[in-house]
Amino acid sequence: MVKLVEFTDHKQDNKFNFDIADDAVVFMRNDPMFYRKQYYPAMIELAKLVAAGDKKAARNSILPVVDNGINEYCKRYNLAKQPSDVFKDEDKQNIIKLIFSEEIPNIKKGEYK
Repeated sequence: MVKLVEFTDHKQDNKFNFDIADDAVVFMRNDPMFYRKQYYPAMIELAKLVAAGDKKAARNSILPVVDNGINEYCKRYNLAKQPSDVFKDEDKQNIIKLIFSEEIPNIKKGEYK
């Protein structure tokens, strides 16, 4: 089945038929090595910063994990030589929002101590 948009819209940015940001977050949480070595330690640090009320530092603490996560995601699924070919700034911001929206409630419940 072909979409009419494919014939008329030559500027399709998202060449995937799924939410790339959401899929990257699922990867970060479910890949055992990435989770254990990077994601979980970052969530512990995030929990400390949230408890201290430092929102800016909390946001900055998650950026290296997001960058490393999208790098690993692209390598694992052989998507592109450069993650910037797949993930735009908007995608990175969506990943950060997804992580915060899902992990802050967990942190408030006392997880990641």
